[in-house]
Amino acid sequence: MRDSPLNTLVVENSKVHCKIIARMVQNHDDLNLVTGCSNAIDANRIIKNNKIDLILLDIEMPFIDGFDLLESLDQKIQVIIISGNSNNALKAFDYGVTDFLLKPLNSDRFDHAVRKVLSNNRRNVVEEDKETFTVRSNLKNKQLNIKEVKWIEALGDYVKIITDNEKVIALSTMKSISDKLPNDRFLRIHRSYIVNLNKVDKFDCTSVEIDKHQIPMSRKQKPKLEFLLEKFDS
Repeated sequence: MRDSPLNTLVVENSKVHCKIIARMVQNHDDLNLVTGCSNAIDANRIIKNNKIDLILLDIEMPFIDGFDLLESLDQKIQVIIISGNSNNALKAFDYGVTDFLLKPLNSDRFDHAVRKVLSNNRRNVVEEDKETFTVRSNLKNKQLNIKEVKWIEALGDYVKIITDNEKVIALSTMKSISDKLPNDRFLRIHRSYIVNLNKVDKFDCTSVEIDKHQIPMSRKQKPKLEFLLEKFDS
């Protein structure tokens, strides 16, 4: 049985390139074009109002660039960067994007990138079913049990994952880690911290306590934490 096509959003500043990319999406059996837009503000609105599986994203855009949009995403959405500047590639992969394509687009290279997206999508479904996720640690892939994670802490280009049994240093961004975790059980309470709601012992306006460890929390996240904990306990 064939998987359902992935709902795809094109975010591209150039009208010409937007039409070209949209046509490539429409011609691909595994993709469903939701719409295209020219800036990150419209993209955010579309993402909030639609189920988006894949974003084909330009970097150079007015007001808010592609990296700002990547930073704001809080859903499990795969991203392929399509840029005219190869200097953006290294930073793009720091955000955990699936692939990076240079303009002008090559159809074979585009198909290869889509295959990576499809492969990741199937693997993510399997990992969710098994309640595990995979990180890159000490040059190896390491599988962790989601239920055992207490919290995650940012360490520059790395993250520290504290579990019931160990501490793991992984090469990853906080956003990439967040995308691997169920958002009804984990919350990014601070730019540098993600917590497992099931492990929270208590909290106040500025911190969360897990196993007697005080973890800083942004004040604006307190209402969201309270809301999720109420749902979690109900």
